[in-house]
Amino acid sequence: MSNELDAVLRLARAQMALVKRFDSALGGLHGVSLSDFTALLRLGEAPGGRMRRVDLAEALGLTASGVTRGLAPLERIGLVTRETDARDARVAYAALTDTGRERLADMRATAEQVAREIFAGPLWSGEDVGSLSELLTRLGGGTGGLSDRGASPR
Repeated sequence: MSNELDAVLRLARAQMALVKRFDSALGGLHGVSLSDFTALLRLGEAPGGRMRRVDLAEALGLTASGVTRGLAPLERIGLVTRETDARDARVAYAALTDTGRERLADMRATAEQVAREIFAGPLWSGEDVGSLSELLTRLGGGTGGLSDRGASPR
């Protein structure tokens, strides 16, 4: 097996383990998955707490129908609402509700705690975590993390 394939398979395995860990913590405490949290976090970082649904889909790497399916349960529980553009009825926005903003703050605290636990201990230094983040940004095509340090698509 090539080093490249080995690296990809190890990355996929690590990703599955991380998703499982975040889903467990976020689901148990807040009733959302990591995928739900990621969408809410994107909305929370967008100007006014809202994004065009097509832009949210692109930012999350989903199709427009995938983001619609993903937001439906968040709309039902009152965390997200659908807004239309007053000037163009074809444009739809996803927006955090006040409840969504409040709950997102709690979810973010949980996610931060899980992340700290993952990188705690003698195996990881702050420099290691920074290097890993940089390498993953390169692997992802330079799109960076959710906050993108100011460079996320919006």
